[in-house]
Amino acid sequence: MELFSVEFFSALLTIVFIDLILAGDNAIVIGLAARNLPKEQQKKAVIWGTAGAVGIRVIATLLVVQLLNVPWLNLVGGLLLVWIAYKLVVQEDSHSGMKSGNTLWQSIRTIIIADAAMGIDNVIAVAGAAHGDTLLVVLGLIISVPVVVWGSTIFIKLINRFEWIVYVGSAVLAYTAAKMITHEKSLKSFFENPWYLWAFVVVVVAATIAGGFITNRRKKKIEEQKSSESD
Repeated sequence: MELFSVEFFSALLTIVFIDLILAGDNAIVIGLAARNLPKEQQKKAVIWGTAGAVGIRVIATLLVVQLLNVPWLNLVGGLLLVWIAYKLVVQEDSHSGMKSGNTLWQSIRTIIIADAAMGIDNVIAVAGAAHGDTLLVVLGLIISVPVVVWGSTIFIKLINRFEWIVYVGSAVLAYTAAKMITHEKSLKSFFENPWYLWAFVVVVVAATIAGGFITNRRKKKIEEQKSSESD
């Protein structure tokens, strides 16, 4: 895409937003991994651990961007991203088994390994939003990283307070997933019709949000029933 065009900035904003909406786990990992260190070492662990994690993530994302040129991988990546968008709304991750490091190196290593293991959703989402543009991947991560490191705890609080933010994030991921699928070369002839393309995008986004909403309502009813039975 053309450098600094409306399309370029739109994709860049999407990447930054995806990084932020999926940053909750990263913030928790950073906090847990460094919690046993002396205060003066905690900052070093956060900075170096995040730097290592970002380096791995940039390489992984660029590899995925190249892999998306392989036939049918856009479709596979898009379907996987739809699932990630759904799980973002309904999943309750537990980090109780997360071990903190007792030394600076242990904490840095924990942050890097945990982020690499947990970052597949982010890698697929960013690669899909970039549509093969390497500059977008690098710029998006450079802009997002400082915000993730220093501002993700605030973002987590906002998500907990305003539930609709998670639904907006899920919609952005679902939209990115749908666009990935429409960019699949093997399906190009079908999506050349703009009516089919945008109808498909709307259906994917609506189905993802509706699925998450219905699941959350069911879970809430079950929890209410359990609490009323215990009383």
